Formats: sequence, structure tokens, C-alpha cells
Amino acid sequence: MDEKRFNALLTEYLALEAESAKEAGAIGYMARALVQATLPHQDPGKEMVTWGRKNGAYTLSIQPKIIPTEDGGVKNYGIPYGTYPRLLLAWISTEAVKSKSSTLILGRSLSSFMQQLDITPSGGRWGSIPRLKNQMERLFTSTISCTYDTTSQSDINESADTGFRVAYSYHLWWGKNTSPEQATLWESTVTLTKEFFEEIISRPVPIDMRALKALKGSPMRLDIYTWLTYRLSYLKGRIAIPWGALEKQFGCNFERTLDFKKIFQMHLKQVLMLYPEAKVEATSESLILKPSPPHIPFLPAE
Repeated sequence: MDEKRFNALLTEYLALEAESAKEAGAIGYMARALVQATLPHQDPGKEMVTWGRKNGAYTLSIQPKIIPTEDGGVKNYGIPYGTYPRLLLAWISTEAVKSKSSTLILGRSLSSFMQQLDITPSGGRWGSIPRLKNQMERLFTSTISCTYDTTSQSDINESADTGFRVAYSYHLWWGKNTSPEQATLWESTVTLTKEFFEEIISRPVPIDMRALKALKGSPMRLDIYTWLTYRLSYLKGRIAIPWGALEKQFGCNFERTLDFKKIFQMHLKQVLMLYPEAKVEATSESLILKPSPPHIPFLPAE
């Protein structure tokens, strides 16, 4: 980690220590189904029609929206990946829990919405504005399936499956010719599907939004943080998770488990700077978790 990044994380940690998330109004939430297994870190490509990630008996599968084109081909909207969908999901989950409404108002100004995500607006082909719009389209149109199957792990065949889209409908009025600061006549909105809305509010995972924003430079760091605060919240005893199992859960197309282990530990160190109460130990064979307080207590949203 370079000195600039270290100092930034240290500053965030000192701020977290000085004021609780509740006092700072920084309590956020994530949907449990998307914490147990997460979205891709990198673009799987427009040829990908189903993408999945596995966590023990739990499997998360994502299918992009695909529609026919006039020339007889197909348009693949793509699978959401990277940091932006994770920040979007945290914002969506937090707003849904706090408002108790499935229709969320994104606002009339793109820049004000991006400010809530802690993203600086920038144009151009690789700017934050087109990237965010693209990831919103991918996220809102994809179909997500959550499967629980213990067939291969025990003599008892226990299985369950549920599927949903994040958005039932969405209206984004931030056009190509609209500056990010310009307010539109209508407010942009997204209405969540009943299935996803219920998934969020039934068992939301509390997180500190300040930690999320501090760690947003890497999707793996975001995944490690949300997973740790969830996993440690109900851990009753010491557990060792083999690196191979963690690689299936967090993944990132590493050629060797050894490479994944090295990168994971690097990101874990940065996460633990903001979540020092987490009792975690890395060995050559596994990651050991010990009962620890969650980063945010599992309390009902106000």
C-alpha cells in the first residue's frame, strides 16, 4: 500500500473511532443475498450469458438482459461488475430499509446522486458518468438467482432457489446532453421488484457507509468488509475457511490459489484498519475467524 493510501485509510479510521456510525448518521445496509456471494470484480464480457459465484452450499447466479436486434443478432446488456454496482446496492439497500418504500428517488441532478455515492463526476469515454450509467443499466436489467443446495455436502438433500431482478422499473432523466449539475424537470427513480425489496428489508446487513466509501478503491475490499461484518455477527466459535473455498466465494480469475491468497491478504489488512475489532488470522492453509463484534450492531433501522 502506498503512503498516500495508507494515510487516507488511517484518517478514516480515526474518524470512525471518534464518532459512532449512528451518531454520524452513517449506518447503511446491504442485502444479505449479495453479501454471502458477490458480483464480478471485472467485466465477464458481453459473450457471458450466465455468471456465478459459490459460497459453500450457496450459489449466486447472474444473467444479463439479452434482446434481439433488427439485423438478426442480439444485444447483451452485460453483467454488472466492479465498484460502482456495489456502491449502488449499498445506497439502494440503505434507502429501502430507511424509507420502507420500494420506490426510491435518485433526484433531478446526476451530480447530487453521484455525491451520495462518493463518486466525482467526469465525462469522456472512460469517465465516471458513462461508467455509472452503464453499470446502473446492467444492474437494473440483470436477473439474479440464489440457490441453496446441500446435496453434495450431506446425506440430507436440502435445496431451495429464488430469483429476482433488482428493478421492476426505472426512469433516468439524465440524458447525454444534460450536464451533471443540471436539474431535470422530473426526478429519476427506481422501483425495486417485490422479491428484491423483501430480500433487503427482511434481513439487512448493517454497515458503516464511511468505511464503504474509504474502501471503494477495490471491489474485493468492499466484499471483504461487508462479508466480515456479516459473518462475524453470528459466529459462535472458531472456524477455519480453506483458501480454495474463499477463492470460489471471492474469486477474480486467478490462475493459482496462491495468487488469490496474496491479494486477499493485502486487501484484508486494509479492511482491518477500519474494522480492528475483527479477530481474523491468516495461516498457510486457511483464514481463521474467531467470534468478534460486528462492525455495526444488528439493530432495527430507525
